[in-house]
Amino acid sequence: MKKVCLQDALARFDEHWSPRILAELNGQHVKVAKLKGEFCWHSHPEEDELFLVLRGELTIRRRDGDVTLSEGEFLVVPRGVEHLPVAKEECHVLLFEPASTLNTGDVRNERTVDRPEIL
Repeated sequence: MKKVCLQDALARFDEHWSPRILAELNGQHVKVAKLKGEFCWHSHPEEDELFLVLRGELTIRRRDGDVTLSEGEFLVVPRGVEHLPVAKEECHVLLFEPASTLNTGDVRNERTVDRPEIL
């Protein structure tokens, strides 16, 4: 067992849209990421995805309307729901998702991270 300080983990990297794995439990990954700008439209056909905003503000665009999250708020994006994360300013998030979840879901592009770094 190891204690994890989210602030320390986030201080260890600067890249946006490149999640880092902090822990694994029951086939799930606990990740942190720094987000800024617009990601890409994508979905996760087999996995739900939880976004918890630690710092800043994050908008999850969906085809049926946007959801804006502030610090301390989270949203579960159900499997199969197409979404587009957008952060006007740098935003820090904690992600909780199955270990098989690819950050770009059903899309492959320059932001795809096949093997996130473990912190």
